Amino acid sequence: MFLRILSVGARESWWEMVPEGLRLVFSLAVFFVSLFVLAVVLYLAGLVVVGRKRALLTDALIISFFGTVLSTLFFMFISYHWLALVLSVVAWLLLVRRLYETGWLGATAVGILAIIIFLAVTVLLALFFGILYTISKLFLSFTILT
Repeated sequence: MFLRILSVGARESWWEMVPEGLRLVFSLAVFFVSLFVLAVVLYLAGLVVVGRKRALLTDALIISFFGTVLSTLFFMFISYHWLALVLSVVAWLLLVRRLYETGWLGATAVGILAIIIFLAVTVLLALFFGILYTISKLFLSFTILT
């Protein structure tokens, strides 16, 4: 969402705004930031569903890393996207089930709650940045007029 806002203000896409020599570093930074955010969301969902003793932040980091890598590989090498999606969901559920030591129902609950938490945080950030963008635009137009 933030990158889309950046691309609206520019004439070129956000990827073209990144200098060519820094694109690998930028991609790695985005990967690790999103990995950490996903781990925190999985950790919070795990705390609610399976409890403090079974939901560890290190387990959430392992789940988010291997889940992301496996999903990426499935979508890269399987031409049937529905099959890749089903395999990705099964891989995520197996990782949650194994590392949080819960059953299929608990793993599904962690997954659903993680999606809800992620969507809530995304909406809050979009509202925050949207309001900030509007206020800054009003401030800039006010300073230009005076």
